[in-house]
Amino acid sequence: MKTLLSLICVLTSMLTLSNNAHAEERITLGRTILLENASHGADIPLLMCRRVNAIKLKADRDAYVRKVKVTFKNDETKTINFYRNIKEDATTDWRKFAYKRCVKKLEVFGESKNSSAGIRVYGRQ
Repeated sequence: MKTLLSLICVLTSMLTLSNNAHAEERITLGRTILLENASHGADIPLLMCRRVNAIKLKADRDAYVRKVKVTFKNDETKTINFYRNIKEDATTDWRKFAYKRCVKKLEVFGESKNSSAGIRVYGRQ
């Protein structure tokens, strides 16, 4: 009887831990391509509003990212400055918002080191 009760307690705690880990997963908000000599931002319109509390960038090729302009559901905007080189398959650190916000559009400003570089924007829920 004690073994059965211990087993139930262990399984319940494992399910609780897996739900907490799942809540911190990253989601892909969108992708875009940065060109070599671009003077304008690369838009990422989202089909539906995504609630996140932070964003992170990943480069498919070497790129220099200046900033990301985030537009929220209430049409407020926030500009997050990066001003850094991102190597191929490297990511930036998480840039947090004050609280979970509903993101509806992203605009990435930067340039690629070669002809073009793909940028992925991740959000943390």
